[in-house]
Amino acid sequence: MASEKIRICKRCVLPESLPDIWLDETEVCNICRQQEKQTDPEFLETDFIKIINKYKGQRKYDCLVMCSGGKDSTSALYYMKKRYHLNPLAFTFDHGFENPDALENIKNAVNILGIDHVFLNSEEMHDAFREIVESELKAVICHICSIWYMRAAFKLAIKHKIPLIIAGWTKGQSIKHSGRYSEKIGEYGSMAKATKDFIESFMSKQEKYKNFPASIEEATKQARKKMDFVVMSPHWFLPFGEEENEELIKKELNWKLPKQSYPKGSTNCFLNYISVLGSMKNYGYTHYHVELSKLIREGQISREDALEKLKIDFDQELLDSTYKKLKGDNK
Repeated sequence: MASEKIRICKRCVLPESLPDIWLDETEVCNICRQQEKQTDPEFLETDFIKIINKYKGQRKYDCLVMCSGGKDSTSALYYMKKRYHLNPLAFTFDHGFENPDALENIKNAVNILGIDHVFLNSEEMHDAFREIVESELKAVICHICSIWYMRAAFKLAIKHKIPLIIAGWTKGQSIKHSGRYSEKIGEYGSMAKATKDFIESFMSKQEKYKNFPASIEEATKQARKKMDFVVMSPHWFLPFGEEENEELIKKELNWKLPKQSYPKGSTNCFLNYISVLGSMKNYGYTHYHVELSKLIREGQISREDALEKLKIDFDQELLDSTYKKLKGDNK
């Protein structure tokens, strides 16, 4: 008996995945239908400038920029230094699976821009990641990693008394007041719940993960007990598209597109491949489907281009070496 064909929204790239995503009789998903009823406020660059001017010149560093070496975070770092004339502190987080091409991009950027840089390398979460993979759980590795990274950024910002944190999030990652990967966001409902359940059932019982937040919202709440923060991305306000940002940093910062990454044309770590395969198996889509669907609705990318970016054609040798490293077998 042939397997049932997966139904995909005709407007975006979200597949039908109950109970969070469903298609109506015209094959349009509930998320697109909800968007029809909403009017999101337009973000203007003048709004962004008003915000950053509140923090400019107050301390040694005007802002903390989370920089992964991808086009979005690298261009965000460039804009904070060159367009807005701030003194940023760059922060890079490596869990042991970072793409070496991305690390080279960061090195070039901070050297050319003359920016102080903090690099954190930690294998602290490997036991949690390994448990998800070996037990075939529905928790999403990338979501846990995002909480970890955000928590680390908060700690560094508190240490240096930097209340303005800049991320390279695109308009597709602009979940304004609800946080990223939240149960409150329909597309993330089941993913967020499974991840939260894993943190509370497995991680909370491990001494080294004591008090690890169950969501980015919780991480933010914990950090704000010590200092208030504003977390923003210049890409929410600027009119430049992906291609314009990429051409700029290629010219100014010697940025190069990594040889291997997913989605196509992005810069993500190698552990990302395992996380993507897990999400596809458990939910039929990934957080990249959600983000690209938002960009389609924003008119930032065509549906055809999004589908092309999302094609999965992973190098098996790379997958095998990543699994091997995660298991601690580096012989």
